Amino acid sequence: MQVGEKSNVVNVADVSEIAADDTENWISYYKPLTPALPRQGHLGVNLSRVPSGQSACPFHTHQLDDEVFYVISGRGVFRYGDDIREIGPGDCISCPAGSGIGHQIANPFKEDLLYLAIGTNDPNEVCTYPDSGKVMVCSLHKTGYLKTAEYFDGEPGPARIMAMAERLRRNPAAKK
Repeated sequence: MQVGEKSNVVNVADVSEIAADDTENWISYYKPLTPALPRQGHLGVNLSRVPSGQSACPFHTHQLDDEVFYVISGRGVFRYGDDIREIGPGDCISCPAGSGIGHQIANPFKEDLLYLAIGTNDPNEVCTYPDSGKVMVCSLHKTGYLKTAEYFDGEPGPARIMAMAERLRRNPAAKK
């Protein structure tokens, strides 16, 4: 392996755990297990840990990223749309992108919930959060609330390009 190159083989014991969220109701941790793969837009695997009494993330949907979760140890609950079910070791959970159905994993039990989270982490992903009404646009690095607007609402009239074209017409040397 060359200097600066990431290994194709990692041992989970050698990977540092990262706090994904650290608020009163949202605490979870992960270990990235695929450092040799480009971070965005390609398959990635994290070892995720959710402590007792916590949820890994808010209820959400994905427009582009399919996700798969494989439970290694502990127990939890999986919310998918209006349904909820208990999950445990050996359960493999599929969350297809573009379905409009939200999903969420939480741990209401005593021991930590440990699972593999597998997905693509598309840089152009758009997530919606049905419980709060938020939207996250990954390419813009923004999470917030959208308001409905007509297509031309707020656009200046006449179109700014017309004034720019007039300046160009008056100054032919700027055409080059």
